Amino acid sequence: MSDALIDSLTAAVQARPDDLPLRLHLAELLVAAGRGAEAIGHVAQVLSRDPDNAAARELMASALASPAETGTAAEPSGPAAPPAASASPAATPAQPGGVDWTAMEQQFGDVVPPRFARAGDEPEPVAGDADRSFDVERSTVTLADVGGMTEVKKRLEVSFLGPLRNPKLRSLFGKSLRGGLLLYGPPGCGKTFLARAVAGEMGAAFISLSITDVLNMWVGSSERNLHDLFESARGHAPCVLFLDEIDALGHKRSQLHSSAMRTVVNQLLTELDGVQGGNEGVFVLAATNAPWDVDSALRRPGRLDRTVLVLPPDGPARAAVLEYHLRDRPVAGIDLAAVAAATENFSGADLAHLCETAAEYAMRDSIATGEIRMINQADMLAAAREVRPSTDAWFTTARNVAMFANQSGEYDDLAAYLKKRKSR
Repeated sequence: MSDALIDSLTAAVQARPDDLPLRLHLAELLVAAGRGAEAIGHVAQVLSRDPDNAAARELMASALASPAETGTAAEPSGPAAPPAASASPAATPAQPGGVDWTAMEQQFGDVVPPRFARAGDEPEPVAGDADRSFDVERSTVTLADVGGMTEVKKRLEVSFLGPLRNPKLRSLFGKSLRGGLLLYGPPGCGKTFLARAVAGEMGAAFISLSITDVLNMWVGSSERNLHDLFESARGHAPCVLFLDEIDALGHKRSQLHSSAMRTVVNQLLTELDGVQGGNEGVFVLAATNAPWDVDSALRRPGRLDRTVLVLPPDGPARAAVLEYHLRDRPVAGIDLAAVAAATENFSGADLAHLCETAAEYAMRDSIATGEIRMINQADMLAAAREVRPSTDAWFTTARNVAMFANQSGEYDDLAAYLKKRKSR
């Protein structure tokens, strides 16, 4: 039998793995050439998809009985020596062809060809080459760049920054250089920017993680990604590890219908405990818009045990945010304090959108009149009337939680703010 023909058919099967007749023809040539061991995998593929294929069954018996498979010379054929006897002594004669198909299915059921063929000059994969790598940044922003948030900054100073700056006091009071802080509040209020500022203030490495960096369709891959992330943070300590949208990764297991997602939550708990590697010098900051959806085990002492409410910016902070987003635009006669007073409950993202809208007004007039004009106070106030605060929907949900699901007192700060807001 021509090896060139077999090689050609092998390449064709690799290109068209679902072509069962072509695969069966290749197996026939391999058996005829005394290469039964190579034929078995191809026939097993045909039988896994077409179990009643009589030709494939007969060919499997021939492949199993071929001299190349048994390693001995072919025995003379005769009534007392059926072809499959040497390959399968326990075969049941009553089954078709004298072959124990149940045993054969168990033996060859996992024979699956590779999905993709490597090029001839492509090296074999080396263990460890596929390890995940994460972007390790050095943040250039500090808490001085964060407008407002006085209470949040004080909490961060006590939890993270103070112990890092005072190693002797840290040692005296037994304060560990590890910890977890959960930032929660309406969307667009600067939780991610705050986490970067903490890293910049510490001079620490910064790693940001989202759900797309972890979740994978293959079983076990999501857990491995999560472990690799924490290993990377430990290797770059001191490091601020920022887990964005923690409610997606650490959702309440009682509400999860997927066993795979429950194991992801379990892996996250293990990594936060540092069971397989010390978390000294790893500062975990997590952010969520829905803390009530986060698994309670994640918030017990030793994990994300401190919680900080990140609220919409106050008046001075709103003025600072507006000034920041107008810094590179042509503006004239804008009263930042007046605009800030007209944007109560606006998030930082809302204020950025307001500046965009005001710029559109001025640009539209410039196009219509043919004369370029600056962005003025009228544009800003008109934009403030058009743009609605995106935090209203969040506070509607949060109010229900603070009123009816705050038995443990974990949302007392939120309840106090809502009471203050209602009295205005």
